[in-house]
Amino acid sequence: MTVAAELEAMGQAARRASKALARLTSRVKDEALHNVARLLLERQDDILEANRLDMEEGQRMGLMEATLDRLALSPDKLRTIAQDVLNVARLPDPVGEIFDMRVLPNGMQVGKRRVPLGVIAAIYESRPNVTVDISCLCFKAGNACILRGGKEALHSNQALVRAIREAIAQAGGPVDAVQLVEQTDRALVGQLLKMRQYIDLVVPRGGAELIHFVVENATMPVLMGGVGVCHTYVDRSADLDKAVKVVDNAKTRRWSICNALDTLLVHRDIAPRFLPLIGKVWAEKGIEMRCDDEALAILQGIEGLKLRPAQPNDFGKEFLAPVAAVKVVSSLDEALDHIDRYGTGHSDAIITEDYSAALRFLDEVDTAVVYVNASTQFTDGAQFGLGAEIIDSTQKTIARGPVGLKEITTYKWIVLGNGHVRP
Repeated sequence: MTVAAELEAMGQAARRASKALARLTSRVKDEALHNVARLLLERQDDILEANRLDMEEGQRMGLMEATLDRLALSPDKLRTIAQDVLNVARLPDPVGEIFDMRVLPNGMQVGKRRVPLGVIAAIYESRPNVTVDISCLCFKAGNACILRGGKEALHSNQALVRAIREAIAQAGGPVDAVQLVEQTDRALVGQLLKMRQYIDLVVPRGGAELIHFVVENATMPVLMGGVGVCHTYVDRSADLDKAVKVVDNAKTRRWSICNALDTLLVHRDIAPRFLPLIGKVWAEKGIEMRCDDEALAILQGIEGLKLRPAQPNDFGKEFLAPVAAVKVVSSLDEALDHIDRYGTGHSDAIITEDYSAALRFLDEVDTAVVYVNASTQFTDGAQFGLGAEIIDSTQKTIARGPVGLKEITTYKWIVLGNGHVRP
């Protein structure tokens, strides 16, 4: 069988599996997810060995540190992934939910019933946990999925998908509900994007180049994330202890993820007190601060701090590294204008004790997730009570922000009459 024919066969199998999934009971779906969580831990040695091969190959290929960080699995990470699967299993099944039901003046009942989308294709890079997240969310929401991970995670993804398919089979579900494209030829992505007769939605997760290619070439709807240039603005009324804690967490908890702080904006009135405090913390953690002239002058002299003058392209840049751009602003208006110009609609935060400033920030920042006095690193489906996420969507159609079960369903209108005819 040619590779093209193999993809065609996967599309046909996914469509058949989606029909079977739509009829599957919640009990069977949840049993399959419990099996997935169990097998991830039972097969830990095999999965970690596969991941070791990917890590070694990635190091030989010279992958960036951020990419390797996202690629790496460990016993602790597997336990976390398995727990997320169980959290998805505990969530209410969205399929079959009837909502917006009402009785018309003529006595007919009209409403909506939630149904699966059908088949979802996911094209992504680096992160093996995405394989589990997407598979389990799609399965619970009644969707089949075709997964095309990056070549850097091929061995990990193969081991994970074997476990997932076995878990589905043990529960009596359709194993082709989850399929992995194991060929790594990039040309296959273009073919996958033409299979609209089988695929109802495509989800790209990765760098700007991948996302642009999918958006430009897909013949089916695209649920798009994007580059996450995340801002935190420290307002003039901010509590300094709170601001240091939140800003540090937003940058250093994990700097290789899309919801990590990239640009720190600080009001001029508070900058002389706040910047030395965060500078001392970041000096200990090795964070490089690329500062405008005003911030640079304030931070000079802090021992061990990595300081560089900011270049124009440092603002609006997703670093995915222990680097942050820093700018002093004269007002909330200037901070809002900066975020509007350089933001990517992912996650932005304000640290303030001023209720009016907080409300303006919530109202005027046009981004998927807006925070007051909290770290942007909370932008995550599991943290938002969704169990896991398909993607952090930065677009304004289909879904926005962390995408969970309900966001990967649609609905059909249902009409209940009693011999009604239209006059």
